[in-house]
Amino acid sequence: MLPVPRVLHPPAGSFFLFGPRGTGKSTWTRARFPDALFIDLLDEVTLHTLSAVPGRFEALVRAHPDRVVVVDEIQRLPELLAVVHRLIEAPGRDWRFVLTGSSARKLRRGGVDLLAGRAVTCAMFPFLACELGARFDLAQVLELGLLPVVLDAPDPAATLRAYVGTYLKEEVQQEGIVRSVGSFSRFLTAISFSHGAPLSPSHLARECAVPRTTVIGYLDVLDDLLLSFRVPIFRKRAARAMITKEKLFLFDPGVYRSLRPMGPLDRPEAHGAALEGLVAQHLRTWMEGSDLTLYWWRTRGGSEVDLVVYGADGFWAIEVKNSATVRPADLRGLRTFATDYPECTPILLYRGERLRIGDIRCEPVDGFLRQLTPGRAFPAPERSPRAAAAPESQSP
Repeated sequence: MLPVPRVLHPPAGSFFLFGPRGTGKSTWTRARFPDALFIDLLDEVTLHTLSAVPGRFEALVRAHPDRVVVVDEIQRLPELLAVVHRLIEAPGRDWRFVLTGSSARKLRRGGVDLLAGRAVTCAMFPFLACELGARFDLAQVLELGLLPVVLDAPDPAATLRAYVGTYLKEEVQQEGIVRSVGSFSRFLTAISFSHGAPLSPSHLARECAVPRTTVIGYLDVLDDLLLSFRVPIFRKRAARAMITKEKLFLFDPGVYRSLRPMGPLDRPEAHGAALEGLVAQHLRTWMEGSDLTLYWWRTRGGSEVDLVVYGADGFWAIEVKNSATVRPADLRGLRTFATDYPECTPILLYRGERLRIGDIRCEPVDGFLRQLTPGRAFPAPERSPRAAAAPESQSP
């Protein structure tokens, strides 16, 4: 695959860049800062040298002609942050530090203050549809995901299968995050069935035969390593009795499909969950740095909307369906939500063509994702979308 320009816009000063392994942090920093001093802490020789002689790091920084210093996988040697902190505050030369890592977990566990606010935090996620452009293939993405390390590999399917094992070895086992890698592996399989569904730690604990507190710790590990994210229930001005559970999404549809056992008895809901997770991840990345928040909505009576985007910049209710046609049942949750919240824009994302049914925009999910670009407005409908007759028996 040819190089893919990323839409990440770094701040002017020093910053942390966190993201799961394989999302392209190292590739992006080398391309963005070609003249920088690049210190790779995944290299064991470099790690050993700087661990044994910490003063060597400051000497390298002061001797380098460029003012930009990139430290890759900073969580492997958090002691360097004390030196970075001192150099940022030193009079004279204006150094700029770019500090990448798979998460801030180990830094916080070690009592590191992340430079006391002197460096902002950014995140890098898998590719977006807008970044791939014409190379974005929805069917392929739902099978292989959008991790650069997978899509750039000679055998993407084999690389995807190895990805979770690599994480277990390098992130969990080596860093000592969990005591039992075997139990965590079983948990990953179990959590794949919770992708895009209400999260129940008690149910997961029974499935994995471990204490509930252990499952809660495992869920925190996934969040800290940016391998998953949770979406709270939308409760503002609630006119109905609501459930309280969060939704959980794994960060990449390919990783989800790799974790979830698939066979002839699997139901098509698994494919719909992959598509919903893809939309949720795109929305999450698009909202990064804004005042918008991602929610979902379900009443105790069973009415549901997959995703709700809410904030000062807008209010959208989004239902995601892995089908090419619109059925009456597909619109019921949106109609119920719009009754309670007439201020929202209801949208159905599906595999069919663009049309409008009453007040509901029905958008091809492929085109919607291509238009969803960080820093730009929410995708607008065509000027004259084709109107469609409402399906029969479509009242909630």
